[in-house]
Formats: sequence, structure tokens, C-alpha cells
Amino acid sequence: MKKVKAAVITRPGEIEIQEFPYPSIKESDMLVKIEMSGICGTDKHTYKGELRQYAGTAAEEDVPLPVIPGHENVGVVAEIGKVAKKNLEFYGQELREGDRVVICPDIICGRCWYCRHIAAYPWCENIKSYGVTISCSDPPHLFGGWAEYMYITSNTFVFKVPPEIPPEVAVLTEPLVVTYHLDKAKEFYSLGGEGFGTGDTILIQGVGPLGLCHIIKARIMGAGQIIAIDRSEYRLKMAKDFGADVVLNVEKTTEEERIEKVKNLTKGRGADIVVECAGVPEVVREGIEMLRKGGMYFEVGNYVEGKEVSLSPHRHMLAKSIRLIGMTNHPYTGYGPTLELIRRYLDTIPFKRIVTHRYKIEKAKDAMLKSMELESMKVVIVP
Repeated sequence: MKKVKAAVITRPGEIEIQEFPYPSIKESDMLVKIEMSGICGTDKHTYKGELRQYAGTAAEEDVPLPVIPGHENVGVVAEIGKVAKKNLEFYGQELREGDRVVICPDIICGRCWYCRHIAAYPWCENIKSYGVTISCSDPPHLFGGWAEYMYITSNTFVFKVPPEIPPEVAVLTEPLVVTYHLDKAKEFYSLGGEGFGTGDTILIQGVGPLGLCHIIKARIMGAGQIIAIDRSEYRLKMAKDFGADVVLNVEKTTEEERIEKVKNLTKGRGADIVVECAGVPEVVREGIEMLRKGGMYFEVGNYVEGKEVSLSPHRHMLAKSIRLIGMTNHPYTGYGPTLELIRRYLDTIPFKRIVTHRYKIEKAKDAMLKSMELESMKVVIVP
């Protein structure tokens, strides 16, 4: 019997290389041969044993180990059922074996209050996510991208990749869709000073792959000054290369110095938009201090239940009249536009530079550890 190799997080700090049976597919499903699967901050949390997601909501769940990680995936259709050929692609395009696809990792029920009332964002009470909250214990097992093949069910949002986009760029689709927080900020824009207006100052806390994608998107969308904060000189240099105007290293400055610098750069006001992409709870208060009165703060990076931090309701919220917005996940309707955006900017934005390290499945633990080092950007598994 043919076997499929996969990397499995069996318990915190443990990654095993296992083999699973090559699956038979249903007429409504398909099997994707994985080309690349990115390592996300969520995967790092799982590896470290920080397992609780969507805390305090009906969707609250601990990641069910063992799990095959990998939710930032690109691959080619290996096998596809007759029904899936015509029904599985999000925009109705017919799929054939050999087509390159990206997959939204989130599977929603379509029936709960949030699915019925909230457009595009998967705030489903019964949400399941490939590579995160679907265990590999049960057949057909292959529900994450750190494997040679990945099984895709009929209730999945699948998107055909334009032929000119190579896999090392298509693998960035999911984190680029997460930047729809900035599109949300545009929704709030008015001449009264709310939201993201042309020429506004955008500050990104944490410029790993997700923060870097926000810099790219902010520049495309008409940001003025972009300020990037991180503790890695390697990542800050890349931030400059991809459009940041000013970079601040937290290892070389104090919190007070950083706040003063941002105020000086904005004529004493503070940034118009601050986006937290560091995944570090302690930076939230500093970010709000850097925000102007009436500015907008997006909490994006703290995707698992972690430390609590203290805020002053008066100083940090009421007195500054801030718009404090938590944005979990990303809209599945953002994949098509994001693929088109990538296609249009392939010749002007060096997307390929973002993938800095590649590892085979057998070296998945080394890949995970590399992704935690300061001198890395997007680390990918290449089966």
C-alpha cells in the first residue's frame, strides 16, 4: 500500500515524521500534492504548547494533538472527484489534475448565527482549520500541509492560482489575505479623521512575515509614512526594502524613546493606524501610547490565549477616543483579490525574497526552530 509522509506535532516540543495510508477520495473531494507550506506564528504556538484559540467564544478550543501542521499551503491537484471538478473552486472555475491551488484553511458550518450574519470573516461557532484544529488521528489523516499530500473536503474554499504566480509566491497568499485588516480600516475612513486615509502614518509592531505583508499592503493602499518596530535587524532591513520609511529596534531603544520618536515623526500626534503583528501581549499598551487621538489600533498577532496586560480605560481608551479593534482570522473572499494583487505586482515587488529558508519534511523540527530565529523571514516546508 502506498504511504504518505508527514510531519506531526505529537505533543508540545515534539515533531515526529510519520507515514499515513494514501487515501481514496470521494467524488466531492480532492487530493492536493503539496508544493510548499509556510510556517506561521500559530504553528510556533502549537509547538510551544500554547494551544487555546478563540478563548471566551463558542469556538474556544485547544489544538487537538496530534496534528499535521501547515495552513499556508500551495499545491497542485493530484486527484479530484467528478463532483469536485465543477463545484470545489470558489469562483466556479473547473479544476483539473495539475492545476495549482491555494486553500483557505478555515471550514465553516454555514448555519450558526455568525455564518448567517457576518459576511466573509469566518467567525463560525463551529470553525475547523486545516493544519491547526483538525487532528490527524482519524482517517483520512492528511489535514495539514506539512505532508506530501493533503486531503481537501467538499466544504473547503479552494482558489485556482494564476499560471504566472510561482509556488514560492503563492505560498504567501494566506498571510497577505490577513492584511485585510487594512481594508477594514479603509471602511472606517471619513473626512472626520477616522480610519485609514491616503497619506496616513501606519505603524507595524513586529515585522516577521505577517508584519512584512502588512507593510506591502499599506504601501499599495496609499499609506504615507510607514514605521516598523521589531527586535531583529535582519527583519527591519527587509522592512525597509519592502517599503518602511522608519525602523525602530526594540533592543536598541527604550519604550519611552520609541514613543517619543513616533510622536516626533508625526508632529506630536502619533500614528493614525497601529497594527500589532508581534504576537506579544506586552506590546499592546505601548502601541496604544503611539497612537494619535481618534486613531485605530488593530490587534492581529495574539492568536492564542496568552498573558494578560493592564490598560487604563481612561488613558488608553476614553481620553484618546481610540478605535480598538480585534480582528481574528481573515476573509475567505480576500483570496481572489489578493491573488490578482500579487499577479499585478509580480514585476515590481520582490515577493520571492520573503521565503528565506526551505526544509524537507524530514527536517520539519529544524524548520520550526529556524522560524523562531531572528535571522529568518518566511520558512517553508517543501515536501
